[in-house]
Amino acid sequence: MRKIAIICGGYSGEYEISIKSAKVVKSHLDSNIYDSYLIVIQKGEWYCLTDDNTHIPVDKNDFSVNIDGKKITFDAVFNAVHGIPGENGEILGYLEMLNIPYTSSNFTTCALTFNKDLTKVVASAHGATVSPSITINKGEIIEKEEIINELGLPLFVKPTCNGSSVGVSKVNTAEDFDKAVETAFNAGNQIMFEKFVKGRELACSVIEYKGKMMVLPLTEIVSKNEFFDYEAKYTAGKSDEITPADLEELEEIEVKATSAMLYEKFGCKGFARFDYILNEEGLFFIEVNIVPGMSEASIMPKQAAEMGISLGKLFGMTLENILN
Repeated sequence: MRKIAIICGGYSGEYEISIKSAKVVKSHLDSNIYDSYLIVIQKGEWYCLTDDNTHIPVDKNDFSVNIDGKKITFDAVFNAVHGIPGENGEILGYLEMLNIPYTSSNFTTCALTFNKDLTKVVASAHGATVSPSITINKGEIIEKEEIINELGLPLFVKPTCNGSSVGVSKVNTAEDFDKAVETAFNAGNQIMFEKFVKGRELACSVIEYKGKMMVLPLTEIVSKNEFFDYEAKYTAGKSDEITPADLEELEEIEVKATSAMLYEKFGCKGFARFDYILNEEGLFFIEVNIVPGMSEASIMPKQAAEMGISLGKLFGMTLENILN
């Protein structure tokens, strides 16, 4: 039986969401094939969280735990850390040094795609259309009027390195600007001002299985808030997620082809979810999520279910990629 460490937690505002994702993964993995363990990553400690809520320290020298006098090492790691240090690649470099396989893209791809500004630069270089934006580091002078004149209102203010819309605000008036900047800088040291693009919000998930790329059915997201923010993502009834999305055939082909192209160009492995805005001007790439949500209510599992792929099968597929 293969021993699997499901890493979760992390150092960002997505901590609780990550814990929930990991518990879903553990509950759906085939227990006849995988012996899985929840490994919680915190700044002060890494520990194995047992079913009776006991915390067993992780030995970082070889990423092992000692349970009832028996040393447990792992055949593979399932990366369920949304945000830092899982989605930005930090912990993946550590795992590579220990020669422990893991389910997500490598640390280079994760570091690149975790930065929304760099992601847009690379996507644009490969032909994807992106919305205009301006990136500012903490401590730099922010020319409020120039930014508004260039990008118009409304606009988005977001930290470049964060997920789940943590720290993201929609600025509808000039009076909202300063508060949005403060909120974004509270979540990171670099922020992006992004032109608002009105249209239909779409999500396309891509997975790799046995060396072949699979593009899942598309989802249209209709938020009941100002935008698809943290509350809309994780509160029941705050958004409608329609799978499969009702698109014209050529529109669907474009979204799927763009996602497959970006998956390859970014060097993705395992899961990835690509987000877009579609309007009369065309298809606008927004961002890619290397460690997307994994609960029953999350977008990617719903897309897989549309293809007849259960959660257990979906999670097992990505482990098969790295174990076989």
